[in-house]
Amino acid sequence: MDMKWTTWKVAGAALALTGSVAAVAAVAHAASSGSAESVKAALAERLPKTEISAIDCDKIEGVCEVQARQNLFYIDHSARYLIIGRVYDMETKQDLTAARLLEMNPDMLIGGGSADDTGPAPEQRADASRKAPGPDARIDPAALAALPANGAISMGKGGRTLTVFSDFRCGYCKRLHETLETLNVKVVERPISVLGTRPISEAVICASDKPRAVIQAYDGGSISSGAGCDTSGLDANEAFARKHGFTGTPVIVREDGAVVHGYRPREFLESWLKEKVL
Repeated sequence: MDMKWTTWKVAGAALALTGSVAAVAAVAHAASSGSAESVKAALAERLPKTEISAIDCDKIEGVCEVQARQNLFYIDHSARYLIIGRVYDMETKQDLTAARLLEMNPDMLIGGGSADDTGPAPEQRADASRKAPGPDARIDPAALAALPANGAISMGKGGRTLTVFSDFRCGYCKRLHETLETLNVKVVERPISVLGTRPISEAVICASDKPRAVIQAYDGGSISSGAGCDTSGLDANEAFARKHGFTGTPVIVREDGAVVHGYRPREFLESWLKEKVL
């Protein structure tokens, strides 16, 4: 009996060792080749419960971008160091993570990562579950009016004015822009780079015909922009948005400082505009 039990223990240890050797071999192969296939094999060993949708090891030098359903994370070519967070291109001033998330979900309104439960890091989900302070529902109209004119594009005419904080790659921002064009209202559009669109915003601000450039930006075409200009107003827009918790777009602000987050249809906007301004 003792000999049989010893035999089973030896066999079990051998199987465990075989699995460990396979995992080490997969990681070693990933480190040596750095290809998407080898990294995927290594991740299958180290994150067996995570469903990997796509891996791109060519986009960013030194790391691979990994899509796990609606989650996005990064890993080095050895598949040893997993990186959760944003990748920001300092040269182009583009949030590469936000841009990729938008490709994955064109109707995204938020600038952060997905909250899908299949992500690789339980501690990240725990952090996200803690309730963060919400965005402001009302702001000081004087502070809004003090924002510099070189960060805004004014369009339309009417007795009432709406200020819209938008991103030119936000699908709902485009829909809101088209809806507001049908209303008798003046719109002051203030771009913020939630989805890595700072270069597009700068091109629009520097255009000689800014309203036309806004349409070109939303349509994804080339922007008829002039020479470089002062774009410090965009910095002021983004600082204002951060201060008031505007982490997504669009954000609509009425003259009295009342704030609505997200797209709203024409019927709502007409009613909201008719409300008495405080």
